[in-house]
Amino acid sequence: CQLPSEWRPLSEGCRAELAEIIVYAKVLALHQEVHGLYNYLPWQYEPSDAGLFYSAEIEMLCDQAWGSMLEVPAGSRLNLTGLGYFSCHSHTVVQGYSYFFFLRMDENYNLLPHGVNFQDAIFPDTQENRRMFSSLFQFSNCSQGQQLATFSSDWEIQEDNRLMCSSVQKALFEEEDHVKKLQQKVATLEKRNKQLRDRVKKVKRSLRQARKNGRHLELVNQKLSEKLAAAAGAIPHINALGQEPPGATYLRG
Repeated sequence: CQLPSEWRPLSEGCRAELAEIIVYAKVLALHQEVHGLYNYLPWQYEPSDAGLFYSAEIEMLCDQAWGSMLEVPAGSRLNLTGLGYFSCHSHTVVQGYSYFFFLRMDENYNLLPHGVNFQDAIFPDTQENRRMFSSLFQFSNCSQGQQLATFSSDWEIQEDNRLMCSSVQKALFEEEDHVKKLQQKVATLEKRNKQLRDRVKKVKRSLRQARKNGRHLELVNQKLSEKLAAAAGAIPHINALGQEPPGATYLRG
């Protein structure tokens, strides 16, 4: 299992804005499902894999106040498919417990977990999750006795004035992409700059070697000139060979 290279985790608030349907519901019963369209594994399905896939009969206790694609009265019983253990994720529930669900509806009107951004779609009924979801939006159409926050006209004003997280997130992603491109350009320029510095170092090294060789040749030439001069001083001049020493006498025969 491998997520897309550009994948980034999203907060629950952002994902709640992108989820098609959000409900608070109780699991009444579980029903085993066979290998099918929404239940698949990367390996060949075997009879021993029975129990990995199942659907759930749920009773809706509260619905999202607005923006939901699901319009059914509180207390309605719905069938939720696509549950179980998969290669990259798991959508699991326990009979008799309540959960907050991110759901979506396929073209055949089947209800499925909506794992927005490849993250969790099912949240247990805890005080922390109640506070989180109640702070994001209010619930309405609740069954009698439910303690979740109910509709308030002030919340509608807050919703209208609030910057949508998905829009802000998109702007942040675009800025991240822009920064990433700039970083790539900087890395390319740094690489070219390093190549130029290496070439300059090689040229300087060659120049120093050439100067060193030049000084060596000058020294050799100087020593050779000195040796030639010394050798020339030690050999009599050719004109001096034909001269007679002064005072020499010759006898006539």
